Amino acid sequence: MAIMTKSGILSIQSTSETRNTIISLRSLPTMLFFSLLSGCSAPESGNFPLEGISVEQKTASMEKWSRSCALCHVNGEGGAPRVGDRENWQPRLEQGTEILLTHTFQGFNRMPPLGYCMDCSETDFAVLIDFMSGSGR
Repeated sequence: MAIMTKSGILSIQSTSETRNTIISLRSLPTMLFFSLLSGCSAPESGNFPLEGISVEQKTASMEKWSRSCALCHVNGEGGAPRVGDRENWQPRLEQGTEILLTHTFQGFNRMPPLGYCMDCSETDFAVLIDFMSGSGR
């Protein structure tokens, strides 16, 4: 699709490409929610205690993930550990919850403070790190 003005073409973009991008982004929170609920693994060292966190809270956290964390953690932008890459997440988890949350809140290496999720709580980050690290409880 081309957008025309008096001065010429502003943008050329494939309509099917745009449609596919929009569809995939719309379905991301739903897919992430179900993948979060599908994990049944036993707790491993370094994992966050998620007992007592409601399904509603996990769903709200995943909605925040899709608009902030996903920007870097889906493709590993800037060296971010990719979602489900247990090998890359394990050394981080072994540092312990306190250090991992400190890095999340203050920023670390190329990750900005709060990872662009200005309204994420400590509980949100616990849910999101558990999901991204591949524990998926």
